[in-house]
Parts: sequence; C-alpha cells; structure tokens
Amino acid sequence: MTVGGLDLDTWTIVLVVAGGFVAGWVDAVVGGGGLVQLPVLLLVPGISPVQALATNKLAAIMGTSVSAVTYYRRVGPDLRTAAPMAATALVGAFGGAALASHIPASAFKPVILVVLVAVLAYTLARPRLGTHTELRWSGNGHHWAAAGIGLVIGAYDGLLGPGTGTFLVLACVSVLGYAFLPASAIAKIVNFATNLGALLFFVPYGAVVWGLGLMVGVANLCGGYLGARAAVAKGSAFVRVVFVVVVGTLICKLGWDVLHG
Repeated sequence: MTVGGLDLDTWTIVLVVAGGFVAGWVDAVVGGGGLVQLPVLLLVPGISPVQALATNKLAAIMGTSVSAVTYYRRVGPDLRTAAPMAATALVGAFGGAALASHIPASAFKPVILVVLVAVLAYTLARPRLGTHTELRWSGNGHHWAAAGIGLVIGAYDGLLGPGTGTFLVLACVSVLGYAFLPASAIAKIVNFATNLGALLFFVPYGAVVWGLGLMVGVANLCGGYLGARAAVAKGSAFVRVVFVVVVGTLICKLGWDVLHG
C-alpha cells in the first residue's frame, strides 16, 4: 500500500495504528503520547525525521481535540487559565517548529533529563501533591504565570515534542496548584494549541504525510476518547499513578538518548 509516497506493508500499518491508539490513551490521561507515537512513525520506511515530527502533530491534534472536548464536558476546566496558556503556547509552538531544523535535540536532552529526575523525586516525596486544587496565585498573577508556562512548553513542543502533555500537567500541578484531574483537562486544551501552532509551520513547509497522519490520527482519536473517560471516571489518584509511570519512562528514554549520543 502506498501512502504519501511511502510504501507500507500490512505489519507497518498495524504497528502505526496500534501505536496511535496507545499514544492517544496515554496522552489523554496525563500526556506523553509522543513517547509512543513519534518513535513508531520513525520506523516507517522512507520517512524523514521532519516528516515524522510533522505527521505526529497531525495525528496528535486529532486525539487532543476529542480528549479536550471530553474533559471540557465532564470536568469543566477553568478557561481563564487555559485560554492565556493556550494562546501563548500556540505562538511558542510555531516558533519552536521553525527552529526545529536549526537546533539539535541533543543540546536540550541533558537539561530536560535533569529536570525530569527532579520532578519525579519531588512527586514521589509529596504523596498528597495534586490530590486537591490549591491555587498559588489569584487574578493577574495567575494569568501571567499560566501564559508564561504556555509559551515555554509550547516552544518545547514545536522543537522536540515528546512529553509535552506531561510537562503541562506537571506545571499546572506544581506551579499553579491544580489537582491532577483538572490539570490534565487544562493540559489537553493547551496541547491542542501547541499541535496547531506546530502544524501552522509544518503544513506550508510540506512536511506532513497526510494519508499516514490521518490513519494514525483516527486511532489516536479513539484512544484519546477512551483515555479521557478513564481519567474522569478514576480521578486524580489514577492520573497521578499514570503520571509517575510516564515520567519514569521519559527519563529512561532521554537517558538512553544522552548516553548513546
């Protein structure tokens, strides 16, 4: 089967579709779906790294759209937080995508690895972190903090990508003071904006493999819907457990990348 100029056999199609579904579920619960989806897309014969990154964004935005709507209907995230964070995240993601071909990912990975180890230690040392919403600021201070978080993490998403949703959840919990469940709901709205910002660069650039992206995107959408429902049904305690597992996996992945150059 030929998709976007790429020859895909049956097993490759099964692999990318399964990867998209799992990525959508994980991403909807606590972020980090790119840890699954992007490496799977890089296994497609003939695809370039930029094409894989761009196609990953197309598939991911389909999943984040349905999980964001599901969270909005069932959790009711605070749009006064989500809106400024999403706006600056979109701008940051566009800028990050534009820099993606100029700055090597290896330059950032050691720093991100150290931050993640500190995050995991902090989360494990504070078992009550994220169980209840206790906002750190009110008024304009809260909105400026949210906007700053969106800009920084949006730029990271456009530049690298994997783990963006996890970083958003972490920031909403540890910096802003939300519980894990509403943090995940806000993160999905912002993650939709970061994916859109990156696509605004990648689509005119011609890097998206549309047929492959839509195929994986449908699977991601299904996984995102089920993941969001699972998170809402099981609450913040469940999201916290998945968060710890995903952060641990991200540490292992980045640690491997750093050690092997």
